Amino acid sequence: MPAAIDSGDRKLLIIAAAILLVLTAGLAFVGMDPQQQGMSVPSTYSAGSGGARAAYLLLQDLHYKVSRWERSPAELPIDEGEAVLILADPFESPTKEERASLKDFVQQGGQVLFTGGRIKDFFPDAKVDVQFPTLEWKTFTANFPSNYTFGAQKIVLQTGTTWQGPVGSQLPLYGAAHAPVVVSWRMGSGRILWWAAATPLTNSGITREGNLNLFLNAMNFPVPSDRVEVQIYWDEYFHGQRTSLWSYVGKTPVAWGLLQVGVLGLLVVFAFGRRSGPVMTPPVVSRLSPLEFVDTLGGLYERAGAEPAVVGFVYQRFRATLSRQLRLSPSVGDTELADAVQGRLGWKENALKTTLARALVASRAQKVAPEEALGLIRDLEQYEEKLGLKKKMVKEKS
Repeated sequence: MPAAIDSGDRKLLIIAAAILLVLTAGLAFVGMDPQQQGMSVPSTYSAGSGGARAAYLLLQDLHYKVSRWERSPAELPIDEGEAVLILADPFESPTKEERASLKDFVQQGGQVLFTGGRIKDFFPDAKVDVQFPTLEWKTFTANFPSNYTFGAQKIVLQTGTTWQGPVGSQLPLYGAAHAPVVVSWRMGSGRILWWAAATPLTNSGITREGNLNLFLNAMNFPVPSDRVEVQIYWDEYFHGQRTSLWSYVGKTPVAWGLLQVGVLGLLVVFAFGRRSGPVMTPPVVSRLSPLEFVDTLGGLYERAGAEPAVVGFVYQRFRATLSRQLRLSPSVGDTELADAVQGRLGWKENALKTTLARALVASRAQKVAPEEALGLIRDLEQYEEKLGLKKKMVKEKS
């Protein structure tokens, strides 16, 4: 039967749930789509009055090579002939790398149609005077004939934004010469066409006087090109659209909501799970363990510097066991003992005499290096195994 939640845990869970609901509601409001907050976004997915779905479908019907671009500008293909990139009122800012990629796209022959007052975030050399958005429809007359103003002597915009002080490479196409609302800006081998507002390509503004022709003229280059050859990329990346599901979710409160749910789950485990888990007694190691005795004895030998005594103990044990097996007197010398091993057991190695002599010297020395003592003990134990003395010692103990 599951354990009941006590009053303290229940109170903690209620407070955590209330905080979670408040944060989720706040993030949902902050992260709401700009179009739902009353801001019109000229997106090709939007069929509202401020959207741009009609202009996108029109280009498809006219057999332009147009496609939505939902990836970073760093992935824009630059070397594939004439290309136009539409940045219609982007509300997200580019990174330093993306800003450099857009500049390379233009300088290598691409054309950018940029609408709105945030162009300085994308092209820092731009100078615009941004004012509050206006609902007033204003009519502007072309300053001089050009391929961009052909068939669009007058256009209609909803804007209060203007370009400040155009320089030689920036041609004011509509509006006052010192504060135009449409500018053609030459940069490298390409060009930036700036509109103060996206009105001419929105669903409600494309039908206004001259706006349709202005929009279609912007899809060509200064020299009219075959529409089949011009590739048009309509950017949705800076409108928050991404090619992956996670990149889209990352722009919504869902990610924060999942994080908060995870924190709440950890609180539940910490507050309730630790009281409901099985009680386990930690293992207790007996102080009578043989290994503890060995470790203690080894530590004592090490602190006392008793390596000669240890070597002497192993050496005397080896001699006693070997002499009993050969039926010799325990007082027999090392040389006679080694000769008896060769004569009676057919042992052909001569190193046994050397090992016994070294062990005798080490056992009588004042100090022996630990490495040397360990090597002598290992050699004597190997001889015990080869001569079958270990089996004999086990039988004697049993």
